Amino acid sequence: MITLGIETSCDETAVAVLKNRQILSTVVYSSMHLHKKYGGVIPEIATRHHVEVISYVLKEALKKAHMDLKAMDLISVTQRPGLIGALLVGISFAKALGYSLDVPVIGIDHVIAHLWANFLSKDYPKFPFVGLVVSGGHTSLILVKGVNKYRLLGQTQDDAVGEAFDKVAKILNLGYPGGPAVEEKAKGINKTDGIRFSESFSRDPSLDFSFSGIKTAVLYHVKKRGGVEKLKEKEISEIAFGFQKEVCDTVVRKAISACKNEGVTNLAIGGGVSANSRLRKKIAEEASLNGIDFFIPTLGLCLDNAAMTAVLGYELFKKGVRSDLYMSGFANFDHSPS
Repeated sequence: MITLGIETSCDETAVAVLKNRQILSTVVYSSMHLHKKYGGVIPEIATRHHVEVISYVLKEALKKAHMDLKAMDLISVTQRPGLIGALLVGISFAKALGYSLDVPVIGIDHVIAHLWANFLSKDYPKFPFVGLVVSGGHTSLILVKGVNKYRLLGQTQDDAVGEAFDKVAKILNLGYPGGPAVEEKAKGINKTDGIRFSESFSRDPSLDFSFSGIKTAVLYHVKKRGGVEKLKEKEISEIAFGFQKEVCDTVVRKAISACKNEGVTNLAIGGGVSANSRLRKKIAEEASLNGIDFFIPTLGLCLDNAAMTAVLGYELFKKGVRSDLYMSGFANFDHSPS
């Protein structure tokens, strides 16, 4: 079965072609270069960029897959969550293609799709498993009992983990996006010489997250020292290290707790922050110590892409799920069979 995946939830315009679970092509074109000077994604700019490039991205994906558009059996498109204007570009494009080709269209939950990036490799998690999604807009723990059987265990109460990285990077004048910038600055630091950050909510036994406190702690730390301009490069690196360590340790601790609470031994991770090397190392160590099998996508599939959208659509299609042409990014989401 040939599935066309379309992803336009934020600043990446992505199209992928899959044969069952095999990736034939995946093309991602980002508008990040247009947002850098603003320190974050501007929804209107992202939306216009999707409109401008989506046809070309589709053409490139079909070319790389050596496929004709008429060969598509299914179209899978990100329906929510995301920037509403950006979502509607992809949804409208998918519905037009589905109608003209007379093939089914399935709307996909972007957060769940991040977990399904793990199903694009030969080694993938078995049900049930705990899913950890860590990205610029989401930090969630989800119990996954089947392709369309989910239960939310915990989520951020304020900033997402990727958002916290962006804000701390801005405080330290490290640029945007913040995740790679903070990680790079923290390299080579093995201890923080007393610079340690924590946030009381992170120690809470619940499976919810809060990163606003640690972000504020970093801000006050920098202000007390006269601003980032007064800091030496080593101290900036130590701050980046201390922040990254506490955030990654908190995320891993709660993910392991979720597995223990639910009595499952499989943990799958997805989202852009799952590309962070410290997080990957820490989760591998803790999973091994606790007898948990963990799964994490290759680096190229951690960020937003359409292959994860396509593979989830393919699995849902086999379960009888269908969407109609009335779907929009405003609708409440339901992965139940129609």
